[in-house]
Amino acid sequence: MYKHPLLDRDKMTPQEALDILIDGNHRFANNLTANKDLHNLVMMTKDKQHPFVSMLSCSDSRAPVEMVFDQALGDVFSVRLAGNIASDKAIGSLEFGCKYLGSKLIVVLGHTGCGAVKAACDNFKDGHIGEITNLIKPAVRLEKSILEQRDSNNAEFVAKVCELSVQVQMDEIMHSSEILQDMLASRQIAIVGGIYDLGSGEVRFMDNAIGL
Repeated sequence: MYKHPLLDRDKMTPQEALDILIDGNHRFANNLTANKDLHNLVMMTKDKQHPFVSMLSCSDSRAPVEMVFDQALGDVFSVRLAGNIASDKAIGSLEFGCKYLGSKLIVVLGHTGCGAVKAACDNFKDGHIGEITNLIKPAVRLEKSILEQRDSNNAEFVAKVCELSVQVQMDEIMHSSEILQDMLASRQIAIVGGIYDLGSGEVRFMDNAIGL
């Protein structure tokens, strides 16, 4: 079964899926990435995919989730949008990944220094970028501990908004998808949030998991 031959993906639990990601990120952050037979993986996955995790992450070129978690072809159903926003199309993709492809875990992954979060902090609008920042602005409003310099020049403010935005996107996924609500209720899946540190390569999973 791709990179994890000893695990039956149909019987995998959400916690097992999370443990695989934690181990993989540890390898990545410590430059211990596993060898992968890419040609064999291409052949094994050419007719069917069975990703164990569906992930909503940012489009940032420095945060490719397969590398960050040291996963291989067929492991991650990856939904990438600037600011890891839970747009309708993103949620539909997550529904597909879980209900029809068999993912056991949804991860909403933000990252340090996110440009989309900074844009929302600055109320930036240009072209369709405003559609992205509008979905992050609820997190800006939720951040109430910092009263001065509430803009992208304040790294602490940006970090707090980033973490709150992950929670906002998780809530949006929960409230907008009956499919995923049903799968959570029957404990087929779980949802977790995390922050990837661009400086260290480490992912910190937040204490806001749903269904674990």
